[in-house]
Amino acid sequence: MHPFLTPDFHIRWSTLVPTAIEPDIQHALEIARHCIGAICDQDPAEATYESTFLALEESTEELGHGWGRLNHLDSVSDNPAQREAMNGMLPAVTDFYSSIPLNDRLWTILRTFGESPETAKLDPVRKRFVEETLIDFRQAGADLPPHQKQRIAAIEADLSKLTKQYSEHVLDSTNAWELVITDEAKLAGLPASAMAASAANARAKGHEAPAWRFTLQSPSMFPVMQHLHDDGIRREVWEASSKVGGYGEFDNTSLVWRILELRHEKASILGHRHFADLTLLRRMAKSGAEALEFIENLHSRIVPAFHSDFRQLAQFKAAKTGSPVDILEPWETAYWAELQRKENYDLDDEELRPYFPVDGVMSGMFEIAARLFGISIRELETVFIEPGKSPGSSINNPGSPVEVWHPECKFYEIHDSKTGAHLGSFYADWHPRESKRGGAWMNSLHTGNPGEPHLGLIIGNMSPPVDGKTALLTHGEVETIFHEFGHLLHGLLSQVPVKSLSGTNVPWDFVELPSQIMENFCWDRESLDLFARHHETSETIPQALFDKMIAARNYLSASAFMRQIAFAKLDLELHIHLDVWLGNDLDTVDREILADYRAPLKTATPSMLRRFNHIFSSSTGYAAGYYSYKWSEVLDADAFTRFQREGILNPETGRAFREHILSKGNSAPADELYRRFMGRDPELEPLLVRAGLAEPVLA
Repeated sequence: MHPFLTPDFHIRWSTLVPTAIEPDIQHALEIARHCIGAICDQDPAEATYESTFLALEESTEELGHGWGRLNHLDSVSDNPAQREAMNGMLPAVTDFYSSIPLNDRLWTILRTFGESPETAKLDPVRKRFVEETLIDFRQAGADLPPHQKQRIAAIEADLSKLTKQYSEHVLDSTNAWELVITDEAKLAGLPASAMAASAANARAKGHEAPAWRFTLQSPSMFPVMQHLHDDGIRREVWEASSKVGGYGEFDNTSLVWRILELRHEKASILGHRHFADLTLLRRMAKSGAEALEFIENLHSRIVPAFHSDFRQLAQFKAAKTGSPVDILEPWETAYWAELQRKENYDLDDEELRPYFPVDGVMSGMFEIAARLFGISIRELETVFIEPGKSPGSSINNPGSPVEVWHPECKFYEIHDSKTGAHLGSFYADWHPRESKRGGAWMNSLHTGNPGEPHLGLIIGNMSPPVDGKTALLTHGEVETIFHEFGHLLHGLLSQVPVKSLSGTNVPWDFVELPSQIMENFCWDRESLDLFARHHETSETIPQALFDKMIAARNYLSASAFMRQIAFAKLDLELHIHLDVWLGNDLDTVDREILADYRAPLKTATPSMLRRFNHIFSSSTGYAAGYYSYKWSEVLDADAFTRFQREGILNPETGRAFREHILSKGNSAPADELYRRFMGRDPELEPLLVRAGLAEPVLA
């Protein structure tokens, strides 16, 4: 019995215990090696698609399931025994995966069939799979001489170890800090929701009332930075957050440079000038230079508005305090921005919270998806069982509760509205825990064959429920849920007959289109009314409050815009011009690269690079690809103009988006899929207009 490898669609999470990790993953590796060996042992002249490329895809099925489940648990339920066991198997798994494209015999078999006339006889999707796989192998070093292949494999092993260590440092240093306050007077300005949450947090940690506990998890930290009057406490929280991944045993500084060096060396061996060119070769941007030009073009368009934002914020503070106009401290910006927003628009985020109970948001979001995409979504009963305890024979059987990894986790099914076909199922886990990494994400646990359901998950760290009451979200958290749900739909509505081309397995700068386009439905009156309802009265958002919300939408939008492209600029510069920066002080490098992208602040902010999980917590991930968020925003703002033109909840428009984007995965080039939906190439202006940074062009 190998619990991590079981083919169960409803996973028995309680059986996935640390002691099973080594035997299960070792067994999966043995199966995968045997399958690869069988491909290698055949006569190239007699090879078929089924015995080569399809066999290759199926060779790692068990390993993918087992390692995927383990990686998921590592992100939502970290514990010392599991971490130790996972790190123990990490080198073997990394070595195996990196060895596949470096296997000479395997490459000969695949290349021989891939370059044969038989490939031309395949249907377009399978032909694309063959072509993409051949490029994958070449890009990974299949044509290199033996000594360079060995070096590539060693680099991959080092990167897997270093990026895992980086991620652990971020999580551990986040959890290592807390602030407990026992004087309620110091909490003046903090919203009632944050007061209740921090008091509950303190009780859970054994602190006697009155006590309020704050952490560096976003739902705890952000209200402090935005609302708390006490400047000293905000400074203390800011200083702690800026040190995440940057001090003592958790210091990621050396890891950042070493990861960058290894990526650059890998790119050089593979014949590229730098890691960005290697990474972007098959993305929409095509090269590091084009991605950088895209970011710098956006920068030039918004920099005047960005500086204007901070000038008027400094003037606002001066007027309110009676002090001379001066630049702000970094722990002051969110606070004074919120005060100014309230004054300019008479809008307090807390006014909106009662309209966003998490369950209501989910059900309304499902209704929007049902109308647009022709699907139905229903929640199934769930049960949590402590790991290692017997789940009982009835668990996960048809009609019985579905087992989950935490009591707060929920489980849903998606069916096609017309046919009733089971398209996919997913888990949703929305609230923070110390054992759970920060941020929000979607992932796939099982990619189905045609006619078989997919299995996925969506995760977040949203405002938690307090004292048994429903969790009330901020509007920003609602956008995050819609964002991750968009990724999920991209995975679960896929109808691609090749798993490697299915779902979100698309170019990185296209993958954010389905997620970001869903955020638009958080701003439209018609769609909002389906999910934004008061948790006690079920009333929709009053028109006056909605008008204020829309009026304030683009408040300091240039600053938010600049924050995203600053991250992208930093990412690209380090991966393109590493030779210029290597060996210098990390904070100095950060300041020099972002000299024209940062707001002037009195106190220098330590570099984000030490806690930038997007870039450094996996071998590639968003590395040299953070620009993708803004690239995809161009696509989503432009694509949403079709919804605006034809009707926000127009089912025909929604079905077209499902047909041309959500269902197609990587079965055709991304730019071609976009043109199928929009009938033309994307345009930049809709994004700038939406952000209030350009005037709409009148027809």
